[in-house]
Amino acid sequence: MPQSIGQTHVLDGDPPVIVTLRRSGRTRRFLLRVSCADGRVSLSLPVWAAEAEALAFLEKREPWLRRQLANVAAPCYPRIGGTLPIAGVLCPIRPGTCRVARFLDGVIEVPDTPQLAPRIGALLQSLAREQLTTASDHYAQKLGRQPRRITLRDPRTRWGSCSARGDLMYSWRLVMAPPEVLNYVVAHEVAHLAEMNHSPRFWTVCGQLFPRQHAPRAWLKSHGAELLAWRFDSTPDAVQAITDKTP
Repeated sequence: MPQSIGQTHVLDGDPPVIVTLRRSGRTRRFLLRVSCADGRVSLSLPVWAAEAEALAFLEKREPWLRRQLANVAAPCYPRIGGTLPIAGVLCPIRPGTCRVARFLDGVIEVPDTPQLAPRIGALLQSLAREQLTTASDHYAQKLGRQPRRITLRDPRTRWGSCSARGDLMYSWRLVMAPPEVLNYVVAHEVAHLAEMNHSPRFWTVCGQLFPRQHAPRAWLKSHGAELLAWRFDSTPDAVQAITDKTP
């Protein structure tokens, strides 16, 4: 049986599973979610629902939950001698004499320091800003519209969005995907500048901007979790080194 620990619950088993409970006035039924990025589990429940009822639902759904967790990609950390996808191609990571990471001739050069991962993350964000801005301008010109602002973030559940004010947001991790995937996401969000919905009219506009939609959508569905699995905060070795030095 699940054991209560404040706002979280633990499902016994091998391994134990920590589930975060979230009450919401907008929730009308129990909703169990598993993050494809890091495997975090949450259970949303209506404000009126009894906790015992929620735990009974959780126990009933445990087999499904463990199957989903088994499919979550393991965290990946960039390292010297390893590879990292850029534009859908695995690029080698090699030590360099530069103070910041750089991408030259298909090779990622970075100083061999405990801050390797954050520096590569900064490189990817810089590359992403250039490519996503260029692609946005391209499709916006085809549509005859102009976005108000373009921002890059690291969301867990979407690759892009368009606000009612015409602001475009993209996941900078798209720079790791094949170019057609990045371009499809951009075309999709730019199409919202004309149609703020997913009506047939929207899909007509999207198809005019980017006719070949099936392949990139299928790629994101199959490989999107792999992009989210990459970690750029710090490497396990760096964390261990800091821990070892702590008095």
